[in-house]
Amino acid sequence: MNIVMIGPFGLRPKGTLSVRALPMARALVTRGHSVTLLIPPWDHPPDAGREWEADGVRVVNVPLPPKVPLLFHVLLTLRLVRGALALRPDVIHCFKPKAYAGLAHYLLWWLRRLRFAGGRLLRDVQFVVDEDDWEQAWNADETYSSTQKRIFSWQERWGLTHADGVVVASRALLDLVKELGVPLSRIYYVPNGVRPSLIAKADQPQRSEDTSETVRMLWELDDSLVLLLYTRFFEFRLERVVDVLRRVVIGEPRARLFVVGEGLFGEESDLDEMLDEAGLSDHAVFTGWVEAHRLPDYFAACDLAMFPYDDTLINRTKCSVKLIDLLAAGLPVVADAVGQNTAYIVDGESGLLVSPGDDVAFADAIVRLLADRDLRARLGAAAARRMREHFNWDRLVEEVERAYR
Repeated sequence: MNIVMIGPFGLRPKGTLSVRALPMARALVTRGHSVTLLIPPWDHPPDAGREWEADGVRVVNVPLPPKVPLLFHVLLTLRLVRGALALRPDVIHCFKPKAYAGLAHYLLWWLRRLRFAGGRLLRDVQFVVDEDDWEQAWNADETYSSTQKRIFSWQERWGLTHADGVVVASRALLDLVKELGVPLSRIYYVPNGVRPSLIAKADQPQRSEDTSETVRMLWELDDSLVLLLYTRFFEFRLERVVDVLRRVVIGEPRARLFVVGEGLFGEESDLDEMLDEAGLSDHAVFTGWVEAHRLPDYFAACDLAMFPYDDTLINRTKCSVKLIDLLAAGLPVVADAVGQNTAYIVDGESGLLVSPGDDVAFADAIVRLLADRDLRARLGAAAARRMREHFNWDRLVEEVERAYR
């Protein structure tokens, strides 16, 4: 099949296209399909007008029009639509039903329905919409205007109910889409999979840079038992991390919290201050953001990872690539039993799950793992094996093909 994927934003800095669309596209190419990824790089203008090939996937960043209010949105949508029509696709796969991908879907749908001009080319084209978040839930947390919130909510409802197939990243999303009246026969569950680049890096017996020993020396971890927190700080209240670490240190004084990542609003600085006020600053190290190719070495420097996940609608519906990265790297993980966490982790076999928000149980599980090296090794090995066997894109993409057909 000739497949065109349309994104709502660029490959960077946001992750939907780089960690979901692109690996999905690569897996489709290995199965003999032709895939072009059309991107409106409004959030990374240097990519505008650039094209390249990534493992057989043609990546096209459409040129950006002049930054004139309203006209910019109209022209950018038209460029995406024109680019899709020029490729004469069998399938148009829109990633997210909102923003420019949603606008392109709306215009293409009407062209197909009216069957004039480019609409004749769309007569037999399959429209698929990809839902990896419940966008309406984000309205409360994002700084959108009231008009934008209404538009995005409408786009989500319209896009999901006017697609030939809907691909969802979580079981919770499947239920929500079904509640909109979309028949179950048109909904396809495709969770996020393991990033091949991280597997390749982790599988290298000898790494040329940033070995785990080097990482421990760089951050002066010494003989500490290292507890990794790999995060963007969206998924939990900072107070929880402080409370859990306080309890962990009582049970195991050698424990050190290794915080890898940054928040959009300086949450790492807030957490640092809170830990200092709690007398825990000596038990925490903050690295800031780490480039993807260096993550396996940072993961290998840790003894286990904590993955706090508050029980919210956003968390129940999303599908965390960060958790996938941790498990695929063979790290034993303690996580809240919320949403897709329960799909990736089999409690007691490939990680430990605790009741959502139970900080006492969370800390107890961490202390238990810190005290048992053999249990850590067993859970980590099982986690890596499970992710590679059940959540690799070569396998997941079979369900995407079903949506296309």
